[in-house]
Amino acid sequence: MSSRDGQSASGVQYEPDEHPPALVSLGSGLQLVVLGITSIIFIPTIIIRASGGTEAYLSWAVFGAVAVSGICTALQAARFSRVGAGYLLFMGPAGAFIGVCVSALVEGGPALLATLVVASSLVPIVISMRLALFRRLLTPTIVGTVNMLIPATVLPVVFSRLADAPQDAALSAPLTAVATGLVIGGISLTAGATLRLWAPLIGVIVGSVIGGSLGLYDFDLIARAPWFGLPQGGWPGFGFDLGPAFVSLLPAFAFVALIGAIQTITGAVAIQRVSWRRPKAVDYRAVEGAVTADGIGKLLSGIAGIVPTQTIGVSVPTVELTGVAARRVGIIAAGVLIVLAFLPKFLAMILAIPSAVVVAYLTVVLALTFVRGMTEVVQGGIDHRKALIAGVAFWVGVGCQNDLLFPEVLAELGGGLLANGITAGGIMAILMTLFLEATAPRSSRIEVELNLSVLPKIRTFLEAFASRNGWGPEMVGRLDAASEETLLTLIEQDEDRESSERRRLLLKARRESGGAVLEFIAAAGEENVQDRIGLLADRPDDVLVEREVSLRLLRHIASSVRHQQFHDTDIVTVHVKVPEPDGNQPNTS
Repeated sequence: MSSRDGQSASGVQYEPDEHPPALVSLGSGLQLVVLGITSIIFIPTIIIRASGGTEAYLSWAVFGAVAVSGICTALQAARFSRVGAGYLLFMGPAGAFIGVCVSALVEGGPALLATLVVASSLVPIVISMRLALFRRLLTPTIVGTVNMLIPATVLPVVFSRLADAPQDAALSAPLTAVATGLVIGGISLTAGATLRLWAPLIGVIVGSVIGGSLGLYDFDLIARAPWFGLPQGGWPGFGFDLGPAFVSLLPAFAFVALIGAIQTITGAVAIQRVSWRRPKAVDYRAVEGAVTADGIGKLLSGIAGIVPTQTIGVSVPTVELTGVAARRVGIIAAGVLIVLAFLPKFLAMILAIPSAVVVAYLTVVLALTFVRGMTEVVQGGIDHRKALIAGVAFWVGVGCQNDLLFPEVLAELGGGLLANGITAGGIMAILMTLFLEATAPRSSRIEVELNLSVLPKIRTFLEAFASRNGWGPEMVGRLDAASEETLLTLIEQDEDRESSERRRLLLKARRESGGAVLEFIAAAGEENVQDRIGLLADRPDDVLVEREVSLRLLRHIASSVRHQQFHDTDIVTVHVKVPEPDGNQPNTS
């Protein structure tokens, strides 16, 4: 099937494994670089100038940020074993680290910063190794809320750059920003699929031309920069002083690294949502790989003595705008970044793009990020719990970001850590979710071998569970049928395993409003149960093969089925509703 024939309402023209034409790949890669390079250069500049760093160190930090971002973007796209997502995930310096990095540079200079960044890199690496243990924090509500907070946190800073214009050209910046936005929006809304690929890049070029005609393009910056070369300053070195400054700042660095890992998880989940024509269940093995690459990026940043990198939120909206999700685009973008690190004049050409153009571009991109976050929150339905968590966490984040919630107190708490909206809102969402988990009914559990001989034990376990909750024989039958079909499906995935690799199964059962939740935890398999059940809805009964029958039965027994796959764990969550009083089958759509 050609990419055009396969294009669906999702707007995806090229999936991760497909190969767009060279010109399309290059254009999409350049769009990512154009969008991300400003952040890659802008964040280190803010941090180093705010901390009183030298121009030589700033030169080294910008060079290192561009090079390390390129290496890590390639890692994400290529996916080496368990490192990388295998998707188009752009990497760059992390804005959430601005406050703590400034403190580190003031307290101990680049050497202390390097030590703290290396230490904090262990956080995402450890999380990636045991991601299944953190799955309670991977809820769509938390992930979506963090996604919504990214633009809410960044856009005020972005909009402030509209003031970067000569005083004698007060209307130049607004005119340039409006022209750029109109070009990008107009092409994206009305043009065909081919021209839509180039909308962001065309908008930047048109905006730069208009801005240049109005005196906003900095040609002197380009003229002063050399064509080739290394930065003025050299490697700042690595410190091994684990004194009071290190001890006091390490918790803050570790926590921001945790928030960064959640943002990377958010990005890895979101990019999977938009990269396929036909919706697929999230592959958490790819998420694990993304978090591992995040940790390696921080490790490389620490060794280089620069601001740490992580996934930044430009990939998902860019894919939504262009429809190109091919991983080769990430490889091209990475290569462009690495080359640009050694070409100061080309970096200057990008830095010279008028701020108004960058603001218009980022406004479109971040607006799509916000909508993606809302979509994630409401996916699968929303109840009062999800609404309360998302709403409170979002507005707490916005309030803290804009110094509206007890700024005097928060400025002293954790070194001002909660002044960052993503951090504050993320913490609130996590705490509310953990409270909900802690107050939920306790789960019953049983651990058995993963084979058919354990069905009688599971049946006895479920009968006792149903009895404790006052459910009759019909509900027991549903629970029994759901567990049997899930067990058969998991065993089927194990058929090619050696006997020494046979897995154990942990079954958890808990009561939930209107029914029960069964959670089956085993080692990772190769097929996703959630995907296979979803496909059955589109296939006529007369073409079903024998091994899919149990899945169809499970689909009609359960109100929902969620399959999370990790490298070392398989988790299938099945929701079973209590039968209606008249015995009719409830709506399971």
